[in-house]
Amino acid sequence: MAADKARVAFVGLGRYSNVLADAAGRAGNLEVVNCFTRTAATRKEFTEKYGCRESDSLDGVLSDSEVEGVVVVTPHSTHSDIICLAASAGKHVFIEKPLTLTVADADRAIDAASKAGVALQVGQHRRFQGATRRIRQMIDKGELGDLYQLESNLSMPGGALRPGWREDPAECPVGSMTGLGVHMVDNLHYLAGPVKRVSAFSTKLNSIGVLDNVTSIVLEFESGALGYIGTCSGVPKLFNTAAFGTECNVWCEDEGDKLFLQKREERVRSEVPVEGGDAIVDQMAAFGRSIRVGERPEVGGPEGREVVAVLEAVIESVDTGKSVEVDKFRP
Repeated sequence: MAADKARVAFVGLGRYSNVLADAAGRAGNLEVVNCFTRTAATRKEFTEKYGCRESDSLDGVLSDSEVEGVVVVTPHSTHSDIICLAASAGKHVFIEKPLTLTVADADRAIDAASKAGVALQVGQHRRFQGATRRIRQMIDKGELGDLYQLESNLSMPGGALRPGWREDPAECPVGSMTGLGVHMVDNLHYLAGPVKRVSAFSTKLNSIGVLDNVTSIVLEFESGALGYIGTCSGVPKLFNTAAFGTECNVWCEDEGDKLFLQKREERVRSEVPVEGGDAIVDQMAAFGRSIRVGERPEVGGPEGREVVAVLEAVIESVDTGKSVEVDKFRP
């Protein structure tokens, strides 16, 4: 066992837990030492794959003195309670997005982590992508000029939706917005700052499942810039984040591996090299540093809370057919 590696346990062992556990191994500063999910066969499979032990309860994980942090990939409605329990046990927490489903629950989780002095990181890896990082750098340097508009879309043939809790409207309000679209809320918040107001539409266009499968959101940022987020389940994989300014337009595509620019005097865009890496590995390595050296998570409680505030505003806008001020969901 490497003494310099932060020792973590996984809580919730679905498909994406394996993605994160693989990334934790590649990060180089994390070691998976324990795991828990309710299904014994799933625990056994995970322990055999990652060489860790298993617990038959959440308490078993949280009482393990060797565990320094927990990586939580469970239904959205459970996040706040698990964070509070983990914090009270002195464990750092990586929670897969969204942080919670309501700002009230987010505040409860953030307060628990703060009082316990533990790190709280939200799994929003797409801001770590190479092209997204480059766009942020260009904005900081003024290379885009005045930022006017942003666009993003994350859609998938099946979205993030699978049988079970991911098909429950209580766990996934506004369809794929909760599993996919929240990534793009974080991306645009990272690039343009807080959202002032949203106007959203969401609908179900086929007979598959019970959730909405098409959602469109118009956003007004506090800076004055405007934006658009789209997300669908049931269309070919689509990912892009774009920012349009008076001096340059930029597009992040192909999960951050490609960057396109169009300067003011140019009629068409062109691809430019971008330094990328593995964004999921980068976010897991950041969690390891939070545990081992006390580095503040880039996507911590406050950043996760902003996404939840926008999500709540989107839900209300869809329900009422009206524009909704995001400040309504901030204290």
